[in-house]
Order: sequence, then C-alpha cells, then structure tokens
Amino acid sequence: MTVRIFHVSDLHFGREDAAAIAGFAEIVRAERPDVVVCTGDLTMRARRREFAAAGAWLKSLGVPVTIEPGNHDLPYFNPVQRLLDPYKRYGRIERAIERPIALPGVLLVPLRTTARIQLRSLAWGRVSQSGLKAAQAAICARPPGTLAIVTCHHPLARAGFEGHGDTAGGSEALRALAEAGASAVLSGHVHDAFDVVWPTAAGPIRLIGAGTLSERTRETPPSFNELHDADGKLSLRIRSINHREKPTATN
Repeated sequence: MTVRIFHVSDLHFGREDAAAIAGFAEIVRAERPDVVVCTGDLTMRARRREFAAAGAWLKSLGVPVTIEPGNHDLPYFNPVQRLLDPYKRYGRIERAIERPIALPGVLLVPLRTTARIQLRSLAWGRVSQSGLKAAQAAICARPPGTLAIVTCHHPLARAGFEGHGDTAGGSEALRALAEAGASAVLSGHVHDAFDVVWPTAAGPIRLIGAGTLSERTRETPPSFNELHDADGKLSLRIRSINHREKPTATN
C-alpha cells in the first residue's frame, strides 16, 4: 500500500500568497492525500485574525492535518504571553498541533524546535532534551517495519542554505533520531525546498525541507512536497503551485 503525504510549510497568514494558498487547497481536495503535514509558521505575527484565517483554511482541506509551531507562531508583540502561554492563540486548531499520526507503514513523529526565550535570535531553533526523548520513545515504540518520519519547523542541520543560525542541539538530535530508527526529518523555516542525506555517527538520515506558500519566497517559487512511501521506500516530488516542478528523487 502506498501512503501519500503533502508537506507544506511557512504559510505566513497575514503575508500569504493568496493564489498559492488557494491552489494548494484545490490540489488537496482533488487528490486527497492521506495527510497534510505543516511544519510551522502558519502566521506572520501570531495575531488572532491570522490564526483564525489559517484555522479556517486548514479545516477546509478536509483531510487529516498535523502542525508543528514555528517561530512566527509565538506572540511577537507580547513578551509576557510568549513566556507564559506562547501557544494560546492556536485556539480551534490546537487539536492538530504536534499530533503524532500513524498511517499504514508510516509514523509521523513531532519534534518542537521553537524557543520561548534564549540568549540569541528568537527566530533560531532549539531542540529540548525532553522533546527529543519523547520523539525517540515514539520512534522506538513503533510497530516493526514502520517508517518513522520526524516533523519539526527548523532544519536540524545546515543543509545547503545560508542566512539562518544553526538549530541548537540539532546535530545531537539527528544522531539520536537516526539511532532510534528515524528515516527522515521534515522541516521548513528557510522558505526553500531541499532534500539531502545527512551523515551521523548512528548512520545517515534524510533531511527534507519545504518551500513556502507566502509572499516571502526566496529561491524556490511557491511550492509543497509530495511524499510517497511504498514498501519502506520514500520518494519525493517538489511541486510548484505554478507547475514548474523539480525532478523526482528517491531514497
């Protein structure tokens, strides 16, 4: 049985690309993937109206959704709320936040990388020991023969992009996740798509990044990733909303 995953990231409601957002929704309704994975930055400034718009849009897709918070999803103008209750405004979409999803032969495992506060840019990622241990435990408990895919917002390693700080604890997390048996890590944040095999002391692990559906594009035009798992082999197609697609990669 083939499992199909649509991986989207950095929607940035408040600065969304309306045509790309509508185009993705139309593709989802027509093609009915098994799940949509959103690896963070639903909003631009974590405003209530941005979350409301994002929640209504996600609900309209009509398929299971799991969401990782991004750094833009934490309160931007209210440092007290950011520290004490940073995810309060997720409201009606909170059931989709960091939801592990088990599909036939595939387990999606959330790993939070946002930081409430740290002594460097709040835009940069951080992996906590508690979050990493929870992800490891979920991976180790999966049924035999199940492909484990980790979902997070920040890339855990600098996979060919510039202009963003390293994720604190990212290298150690990749080794631990590979040791637990994870095959791939899905992320966003850098607004460009990538697909690399990353070496660790525990063996290689695949790093897959999604582009953006916002106005804040970089090298990659508005796009999303389509992943297929067939008999434990994960294939990837980077799909541009304007249909300028990149070649298929299989690992």
